[in-house]
Amino acid sequence: MNTFSTLNVSFLIRKNRSNKLGEAPIYIRFSIDNERVEISTGRSINPHDWDSKLNKAITKKKGAGQLNKFLDVLKNSIYDHHTEMVKNGDLISAKKLKARFLGVEENKRTLIQVFEYHNQQIKELQGISYAEATVKRYITTLDHVKRFLKHQYNLNDIPLIRLKYSFIIDFEHYFKTVRKCNNNSTYKYLKNMRKVINLAIRNEWLDKDPFVKYQTKLVEVKREYLTKEELLSLENLKLSFPRLAVVRDIFVFSCYTGLAYIDVSNLTRENIRIGIDGNLWILLERKKTKSPSNIPILPQAHDLIKKYIDHPAKKTEHHIFPSFSNQKLNAYLKELADLASIDKNLTFHIARHTFATTITLANGVPIESISSMLGHKNIRTTQIYSKVVNEKVSKDMSKLKRILR
Repeated sequence: MNTFSTLNVSFLIRKNRSNKLGEAPIYIRFSIDNERVEISTGRSINPHDWDSKLNKAITKKKGAGQLNKFLDVLKNSIYDHHTEMVKNGDLISAKKLKARFLGVEENKRTLIQVFEYHNQQIKELQGISYAEATVKRYITTLDHVKRFLKHQYNLNDIPLIRLKYSFIIDFEHYFKTVRKCNNNSTYKYLKNMRKVINLAIRNEWLDKDPFVKYQTKLVEVKREYLTKEELLSLENLKLSFPRLAVVRDIFVFSCYTGLAYIDVSNLTRENIRIGIDGNLWILLERKKTKSPSNIPILPQAHDLIKKYIDHPAKKTEHHIFPSFSNQKLNAYLKELADLASIDKNLTFHIARHTFATTITLANGVPIESISSMLGHKNIRTTQIYSKVVNEKVSKDMSKLKRILR
């Protein structure tokens, strides 16, 4: 499909569709590049009266002149419509030219329709190709799109053909101003939108990609983690409330395994196996990325498994730990940070970061091994932690330099 396309128009008869009188229907055929379509002219002719080389009725036959004039009118009409589309700068295909010639409005799909179609597809694949969190992110993105359309254009929906570069810029501006999102949050919402737009393009529901000139990237953010001293402070806390103690232990377990909370919550006895070295390993598939995560179990993590293996509050007897809602978990973690005098916004992600930095990198574990244990698909993701550790080394050495002066 392109604006500067080559159009070829001809006529043919379909003998295999002849009527009872033996007359074959005449079709007009036109092709643009490698795409070809045919349309019935509504006329038919005896095959013996048709010149297949010249693609018209044999002039000596009765009524041939009138029929050929009619066919010429159709042919000229095709060329006229094609010329009009070229002047308008439309992206042209044989199917679009056919629709214009027939006066048929193409199915004008809308952004919300395509978004809902996409979300329904991934929802049906939840647990197979998509994690629950991914499905929820796209549902949230759709909600934001609806609010944006109402805020920016006072619309409930918008045809795909109206999506231009300016729409994408306005959408980005909306997130950063009205929604008060930072660069990386905005980037992720736009990334979700881009996937839906690409779906529309692949299905030929949209010709021009509104993202084609759009450029943005994630801003590298500081990965917060616990130092060795902070982790020990948390481990040694004397807690009188059982729920706080359970949350602390689950968090510490993640610090020594690198597992995300959803993977700790889903961890079962079946995931604890004897590894190639004869020691206990955690063998599982990460919920978020579906990538394998194989982790040798450190003594601290093993002690916690033994502590909770028969805990009465577990979902099932096969699970290792009790589970909490994200809301309660984060509330308990903030309370634990206060009790342990940790001046950081303690979230469960910090446990995973602590494993990558304080527990492994700082103790000389190669980054390739860490990447494998974390279940990263790309080692560049893991290299972020290497930079964090180097920054700490730099700060520590700066302190040492001041002492040695």
